Amino acid sequence: MKTARLLLLAAALITFSKVGLATTVIPPSFDQLVQQAEVIFQGSVTDVRSQWVGEGAQRHIISYITFNVEDSLKGVPGQSYTMQMFGGIVGGEGMTISDAPKFKVGDRDILFVENNGTQVVPLVGIMHGRFHVERDQAGQEIVTLNEGAPVKSVAQLGLGREGTAPTSAEPNLSAAAFKAAVRSRLQAAQ
Repeated sequence: MKTARLLLLAAALITFSKVGLATTVIPPSFDQLVQQAEVIFQGSVTDVRSQWVGEGAQRHIISYITFNVEDSLKGVPGQSYTMQMFGGIVGGEGMTISDAPKFKVGDRDILFVENNGTQVVPLVGIMHGRFHVERDQAGQEIVTLNEGAPVKSVAQLGLGREGTAPTSAEPNLSAAAFKAAVRSRLQAAQ
């Protein structure tokens, strides 16, 4: 029995160490976000539910994050969209992937989704495929990165490969302007 537990623990450590390596991601450019995403939408989180799935060494937690779709930009997410993601908390036990976004009811986001249901974190570039929609001090809806920094320009996304560093004097990018840039890029690709 003790040997079986040790084998199970070793298998889990190997599995999670491989998953942990997958979180090292080069930030995608704006063009890559738009091109790689199968579905792009703005929505509000209405439900987050986690459950155990699998058997034995394959047993793990999956979270189902449901959004009320406010604005569809690419694909057909419908009025409600549920994203399936590795990790969560069930009965006081939790599993996470470092740098994976954490969702809660009430969050408003613009999401770039790919391989939902088959990818550990179904966002283009993991945390880079999630943009918060928040109100700034003036009450305007702006877009922020998963870490909370305001987006100044779509050119800053994927910095290091494309784009230029924004200056602090640049205004924050509004949610409407961000979505207009997505639509413009999609039209240019057609």
